[in-house]
Amino acid sequence: MFFNMPIDVGPVRTTLIELIAVAFGLMSVWSMKKESILAFPSGIINTGIYVYICFIQKLYALAGINVFFVLMSVYGWINWSKGSEDEILRISKCTRKQLILNLGAIPLFFGILWMILSRLTDSNVPGWDAITTTFYIIGMWFLAWKKIENWWLWIAGDTISIFLFGFEKLYFSSLQYFVFTIIAVFGYLEWKKKLISNESTVK
Repeated sequence: MFFNMPIDVGPVRTTLIELIAVAFGLMSVWSMKKESILAFPSGIINTGIYVYICFIQKLYALAGINVFFVLMSVYGWINWSKGSEDEILRISKCTRKQLILNLGAIPLFFGILWMILSRLTDSNVPGWDAITTTFYIIGMWFLAWKKIENWWLWIAGDTISIFLFGFEKLYFSSLQYFVFTIIAVFGYLEWKKKLISNESTVK
């Protein structure tokens, strides 16, 4: 397949399809940092490609989560777009109840995914695959509702993914997640400023 043909970029071997996925991934996370709706269409392309990449690398939970990302990106796109100027979705914090329910779901999701991956698949890294997938499930849900806490989970998941993709010799994907982690830190800081501004306006 043309898109799977090896390409040497300096000392690193990659494929055209991985480079395309990385480009759209960076565009999506940067747009998310800027609170731009372009995060969703570019994210759909990125995650759609990674369904394929993760599946052939036996990262089955990450392949599955990317299917979930595609669906949640469509949902988030609609959610960010609806309503009049007065009703537009704005950055906010989770309530204590929302935090307890969502963060409390982490061990549950992790346990289920780890059991499925370790018993029913030939995944090389079932534990790491399960925990990153768990962080991304909840992070994507928070993002769809513009909850600032989504950045905590992206930072955690992206940091682990740097090493996970490096282990699988997907070095450009590993580099992508390194950049994602940096953008996520700045994204959190930028959203925090906007949140403070929104709260001041409401008061």
